[in-house]
Amino acid sequence: MVVPLGSPQPVFALPPLDAIPDGEEDKPVDGLALGKIGSMDLPEIVFGAATFSNTYNPDSTITSDIPVRTTRLALRYGINAFDTSAYYGPSEIVLGTALKVLELEFPRSSYKLITKCGRYGFTQAEFDYSPATIRASVKRSLERLHTDYLDTVYLHDVEYVCTPVGPPSGHHAAALADQSAAYGLAPGQEATVWGPGDQTILDAVAELRKLQDEGAVKHIGISGYPLPTLLRLALLVLHTAPYRPLDVLLSYSHSNVQNGTFAAFVPPLRTRAQIPQLLTASPLNMGLLTPRVPAWHPATPELREGARRASEACAAEGWAGGLVDVAVGYGFRLGAELGVPVVVGLSNPGEVHESVRAWRAVREGKDAGKRVALEQRVVEAFGEHAGWSWASPPP
Repeated sequence: MVVPLGSPQPVFALPPLDAIPDGEEDKPVDGLALGKIGSMDLPEIVFGAATFSNTYNPDSTITSDIPVRTTRLALRYGINAFDTSAYYGPSEIVLGTALKVLELEFPRSSYKLITKCGRYGFTQAEFDYSPATIRASVKRSLERLHTDYLDTVYLHDVEYVCTPVGPPSGHHAAALADQSAAYGLAPGQEATVWGPGDQTILDAVAELRKLQDEGAVKHIGISGYPLPTLLRLALLVLHTAPYRPLDVLLSYSHSNVQNGTFAAFVPPLRTRAQIPQLLTASPLNMGLLTPRVPAWHPATPELREGARRASEACAAEGWAGGLVDVAVGYGFRLGAELGVPVVVGLSNPGEVHESVRAWRAVREGKDAGKRVALEQRVVEAFGEHAGWSWASPPP
């Protein structure tokens, strides 16, 4: 549940550090160390802290010692950047409390905090990008995370607020080719404000820039699902006074074995929109590429059927870890090829170990030929829906 701005905040009294286990499971396994990527010097794996909410875990987990142990193990592995949001229920509070418990071993200077503002519920009516709310949200995030600065703040899911331009679903790579004008991406369209929603985005970015100038935020950016919209808004910001590019952009669910379209958008985001730091999230495509697809997932029946066929292909190959391992490995491999950090949700120490193990297997080239061949069969399992994006916001 999202905690409304201005309401009493939940308190999570996690156990004191000396009461928290620190055994073998809490120690990193020796091996290849994570590298750093991009202008923000981010680790190749970024800790997705949406897991510190009831969307992914019950209260019995997020009020236990597991958040502290998970955060500590990640930091010990070098996963020293955390992605959260005001929208993720108590995530900021739980993460901030865990980091406070760990401050003697890991002071504030040893990690980066990334959060989001503007989204406070499921529907479009629960977005608020007004400058006053953006400022209040950032101030609350600072308090929740026990810090006097945030390394990055995104406007959360900008497609819910901006003026819609272009087809909402489909194969969005066409926006970079013959359909660019339909998506507002043709040369000469960069500075076009297509409606009041676009102006709202610009006003919110301006408020984030003020907070940046005040030292409360180091980097500002946008996040969302539809890649043509992210590119269009990034170009609009660049071509509107003061004519400065965004510092960072986060795309999710477009660097996976069902939809790898982000790879085509990376060059124009870097060169045309001049964004120095890109990130990608959700190599499991919000759970589509797992044994139990969440009931709330926006995937069509065709996508769900494709995921079933993909899982069967992995099982037929006898691949250890099945579709989940193939999908996570693909995400890490594509991230390395593109020079983009991958945000991965981590709920417990076991998931931290497993993510690092999968990353090492890919980076060290273990079974590389077999893995790439299986990835291709998984892509083919989605048929014409490979590279297909659903509508966001939903119709």
